[in-house]
Amino acid sequence: MKEVRSVLRAFEILDSFQEGRSRSISEISQDLGIPKSTVFDLLSTLVDLGVLSRERGSNDYQLGNKLIELGNKARGGSFLNRVAAPYLKALRDEYDETVFLTVRDGDQAFYVDCYESMRRLRTYSTMGDRAPLYCTSVGKAILAFLPDDEIERYVGAVRLDRFTPNTIMDRELLREDLRRTRERGYSVDDMEHEDGVRCVGAPLRDSEGRVVGAISVSGFAQRITREREAQVAASVMRAAREISAALGFGPER
Repeated sequence: MKEVRSVLRAFEILDSFQEGRSRSISEISQDLGIPKSTVFDLLSTLVDLGVLSRERGSNDYQLGNKLIELGNKARGGSFLNRVAAPYLKALRDEYDETVFLTVRDGDQAFYVDCYESMRRLRTYSTMGDRAPLYCTSVGKAILAFLPDDEIERYVGAVRLDRFTPNTIMDRELLREDLRRTRERGYSVDDMEHEDGVRCVGAPLRDSEGRVVGAISVSGFAQRITREREAQVAASVMRAAREISAALGFGPER
């Protein structure tokens, strides 16, 4: 049991790090309520494994390169990632905009893969990040095609936080947005999660017809204009249909 507790604490420590930020023993100990001596021992082990690294000239720690290696293995090892990869690359090349692959993680969208635009000004990879379902195109693409009772449970319970002036903050407006998404087959994040960024998404289904994820094309609103929305949506839906077919989803469903 002691070994299990140590593993759990090590994961707690890793999860407390934010991208690009280093942390000290004191910060970790205070935030997680773990004795400094225990934190030190766990950090030392994680550094030896390459999961964390210690900054030169300081007592701060940061995430190590071993996590990048493990992340790339997970990315390449996922069946969904492998199936979707050629379609996502083709979609990225068609518009030279960033393309995302996500799955549902509870009441959030979890970003599992990304193919970035080659443009200097582009939306960047958020692999490993989570985002709300109600204000992202990938989230709404997943949410809109769930069973009605599951949608209603989510809409009735979710806390609607404002990210931009365009974030939907009214539950009835959210229901209407999801109804439109289901009718037309694609979702739109109209600068609702990030200022100036518009995204178009579509759901992915497995052999049983269940929604297992979503894909999106994401770019600056000056390039993915409302006038261009239908064109981008047609390509996103086509890619989503092809990925779903490769996952075993048949037209009879």
